[in-house]
Amino acid sequence: MGRIVALVLGTLAAAFVLFNFVLPMVAVLFQVALIIGVIALVVFIAVRVISGSPSR
Repeated sequence: MGRIVALVLGTLAAAFVLFNFVLPMVAVLFQVALIIGVIALVVFIAVRVISGSPSR
C-alpha cells in the first residue's frame, strides 16, 4: 500500500514539475530561437540586397 501511495505522489510531483517548470522553459527557449531566427533572416536579406546592388 505504501508503494502505491509513493508511486502516486511521485507521479503527481513529476507532473507538477513538468507543467510548472519544464514546459514553460521549453516555450521560452522556442520563442528566443524564433526571435533569433527572424533577426538572422532580416540580416541575411539586408546583406543580400545590399551586396546585389551595383555600387556605382
